[in-house]
Amino acid sequence: MVVPAELFEGSARAVLTPATALFVHGSWVHLLGNMLFLYVFGVLTEERMGRVQFTLFYLGCGYLALLGYAAANAESEQSLVGASGAISAVLGAFLYLFPGARVTSLFPFLFFLPLRFPAWVVLPFWAALQWLAAGQASQGPGVAYLAHLVGFGLGFAFAWVRFGRATRVKTAPAAAPEGENQQ
Repeated sequence: MVVPAELFEGSARAVLTPATALFVHGSWVHLLGNMLFLYVFGVLTEERMGRVQFTLFYLGCGYLALLGYAAANAESEQSLVGASGAISAVLGAFLYLFPGARVTSLFPFLFFLPLRFPAWVVLPFWAALQWLAAGQASQGPGVAYLAHLVGFGLGFAFAWVRFGRATRVKTAPAAAPEGENQQ
């Protein structure tokens, strides 16, 4: 687990804590939520990046997201655990790589009715909710929304730099019916 106040003291143990904190979660709900997001968004992202690159991307972005949160809260004695920053990086990369992919979402205010929207609608909406929640977060224990935002931004930026515009997945236009548009 990462304790921001200890992280920047310079000890070797403290420098390794963000890497180990990625594998510890605060509860089963935290772990299962991360695994659900990893399953939904990680499969295609890993397929596009390849296993090794995806693993390094996931670990690196997760480490940097925890580090970013710790830097912004350097005086905090509150411990930080979880892979939510890494999962958020996967969401950011997915948004860049598959903006038109349809994502099934459940909305509590619509009685949890499952609706399908393109990733370019769902994921920026999710990021905006994280931004709003980060602004309302207190110093007490809770969710590290800033780590989510840092991870999301890192994931999007990585995909943008690594893959460029040419490799984005676009939906193919429907084929013309027999006899149409033929010369």
